Amino acid sequence: MDCTSWDEILPLVAKPGRYIGGEVNARVKDRSRCRLHFALAFPEAYEVAMSHLGLQILYDILNRHPLVSAERVFAPWPDMEEHLRGRNVKLSSLESRSPLSSFDIIGFSLQYELTYTNVLNMLELGGVPLRSADRREGDPLVIAGGPCVFNPAPVLPFFDAVAVGEGEELITEIAEKIIGGKSQGLSRREMVESLASLNGMYVPSVHPAGGRIRKRTVSDLNAWTIPLTPVVPSIQAIHNRINLEIARGCSRGCRFCQAGMVWRPVRERNPGLLERMAEEMITATGQEEISLLSLSTGDYSRIGTFLPGLMNRFCGRKIAVSLPSLRPETLTSAMIEAVRRVRKTSFTLAPEAGTESLRARINKGNTESDLLATAGRVFESGWKLIKLYFMLGLPGETERDMDGIVDLTHKVLREGKGKIQVNASLSTFVPKPHTPFQWERQISPEEIAAGQQYIKKRLRSRNISLKWHNREMTLLEGVFSRGDERTADLLECAFRLGCRFDGWSDRFRFDLWEEAFRRTGLHAEEWLGGIGTDRGLPWDRIDCGIARDFLLAEREKAQKGEATADCRFSKCNLCGACGESVRIAASEQAAPQPPQTATSAAFEADPAVYRLKFAKTGASRFLSHLETSAALIRAIRRAGLSFRYSEGFHPHPKISFAGALPVGVEALDEAADIRLENAVSDPGKVLDRINESLPAGIRVLEIIPAEGRPSLHHLARRSRYAIFLPGGNSVAELKKKIDEFLAAGNFLISRNAKGKYVQKDIRPLIEEISLDGEEGRIDYTVAAGPAGGVRPSDVLTGVFGLSADAAARAKVIKTGNGS
Repeated sequence: MDCTSWDEILPLVAKPGRYIGGEVNARVKDRSRCRLHFALAFPEAYEVAMSHLGLQILYDILNRHPLVSAERVFAPWPDMEEHLRGRNVKLSSLESRSPLSSFDIIGFSLQYELTYTNVLNMLELGGVPLRSADRREGDPLVIAGGPCVFNPAPVLPFFDAVAVGEGEELITEIAEKIIGGKSQGLSRREMVESLASLNGMYVPSVHPAGGRIRKRTVSDLNAWTIPLTPVVPSIQAIHNRINLEIARGCSRGCRFCQAGMVWRPVRERNPGLLERMAEEMITATGQEEISLLSLSTGDYSRIGTFLPGLMNRFCGRKIAVSLPSLRPETLTSAMIEAVRRVRKTSFTLAPEAGTESLRARINKGNTESDLLATAGRVFESGWKLIKLYFMLGLPGETERDMDGIVDLTHKVLREGKGKIQVNASLSTFVPKPHTPFQWERQISPEEIAAGQQYIKKRLRSRNISLKWHNREMTLLEGVFSRGDERTADLLECAFRLGCRFDGWSDRFRFDLWEEAFRRTGLHAEEWLGGIGTDRGLPWDRIDCGIARDFLLAEREKAQKGEATADCRFSKCNLCGACGESVRIAASEQAAPQPPQTATSAAFEADPAVYRLKFAKTGASRFLSHLETSAALIRAIRRAGLSFRYSEGFHPHPKISFAGALPVGVEALDEAADIRLENAVSDPGKVLDRINESLPAGIRVLEIIPAEGRPSLHHLARRSRYAIFLPGGNSVAELKKKIDEFLAAGNFLISRNAKGKYVQKDIRPLIEEISLDGEEGRIDYTVAAGPAGGVRPSDVLTGVFGLSADAAARAKVIKTGNGS
């Protein structure tokens, strides 16, 4: 994307921070020195994509290669898409603004079936033909990976190749294969075909229909300590924290769970290594929370000693730890006490089914007493909220099982005292490939709605909140989870009709999907019904490592209500996942960590309040006030300074600002006060460290004691702005409008406040306003009144009569505060 078009579009979209790049730890390499340009494409909005650990891992691995430049590109929100299409501008990468079509390889991460229309949209916006059959010499190679490719059939016509399994080793092999092909002068077709020689790569144009592709598996997680310097999102991500993967795989054997089957066997990282990784990532990012990632965190074999040791290391620095994936029976009192030492991160417990008989059928393996005992411990430790996760439509479910969901939720609520809350979430079972339930029927949208209403009517407590997943979204997930290549036509038709962001309830258009079914002559029921075990399956060519006989045996045991023990604690179940090079790997024990407190060579004994002066220019003007505040807090922590924190269960660093800068406005001299545990002995050195840790465009100008300085309240009383108008405005007309404004006794403008239009008299608040006709610059000073101040957009639209778009394109700089 050329910079002129980029600068014109960003002020016009709702969240421009999604598209600016320049984050801490982002890698911007010299493309001219790299022989391979690799676009890592994630078909979701920035805030979702940047929460994904796999993306960060591949980004780190590729950019460590001296000949590879890896850049990120994410799905544009519909407002951005509209501007890209309207201006005929191609979708481009965050790092270099290079069009998607200019890359050698585009690698899509497919995490969820309802992102498939975004894939097609990104390709089209990037100038890349949608179908592999239509691509020619010079077009990028388009590949896919992620859990969805365990059934690649629905999207296969859109990809040249598919990477099956874990990518740490395979991604480098792909890069080196194409670098070699380019140096040999191979054609595009020859380079695509060369990928077929790599284990784990499925190339439809090469592999016969009957061939099977075995997934790639990393044998030793301890050999992979990346990413130690993850990119820090500049805007608020869905999960804005350190993601520390403690283990991979799960041997519990829940029969509905695809992840628990395809990512086998279980492999654990050693606790000592994990602590070192956490330390490096905290140092590199300044984040305040570590999330311990695993399919079942409580099953990590060293969790009993590792978690307290981790808290001993980080508690003094107010760094919290969260456990996002827990089985009720694995959450102990010691774990709860360890987590609450800093901040009460949330607990989500997943009983899945309401009765023990149905939990036995799905091999969940926990009991009602497990859940209630855990809930009691959580509430006794001071938590006021527990989240419960259930599934509707599991094979063999009856009305009694739905009553069980209601009863169990009420019983959990009764485990607490006082003002407590239970949030219950209902998803619907979707039969997934490579699971014992892959042959089962998925219930219809009508049955889903009936089940949801049945449970809703019986959960009548105001202390219970119930949410559920959209039934039409569930239908589509079922179609594409088990679909064959015919569903590619359905997907493309829905995309052409305008479907985007199908996993977002406010963007989902099922009416368009219904039209796509009608036009293609396909019917959802073809993929939602039960499947005979004697039939071939669209994903048969993919070998996830689990034996078909094992899946059939597990299905038969489910029908009998029989459980299968976890092979880590009993005999081998002969599932097929373990091989000569990859086996279940438990972590080694580590020495216990004594409690540590934060120290820094820059500290002295006395606590102090410091005044920060900072500037916010360039693309950073598109960050909100909260995002700017978070960036400063992270940078200050990375510089080795320790904040004073508020009291309570959710302590916050003590930082305050003279005012909140509007999005899109640059500033040259903003002020904030920070309260630190200790005084700063070398402000110059600390200043340099802070600035090294800030996103592009934000710079701290000085750090000085706040004592004796004007208060932030005083500074906020008056602000000075300079506005540079876009061309085409008559100087005489602008001067006339200024004169009319200054002569007016009052000047009312209309402002949309939370959906309601209100009027405000801005005349008393603007103390000075003048025009420099040669520069097209307007200078004005505004005071803050009881009802607030005057936004630059109010001046541009109200005083000068500019349209909202023209006002957004004006360059606005806040030049100062105070008198």
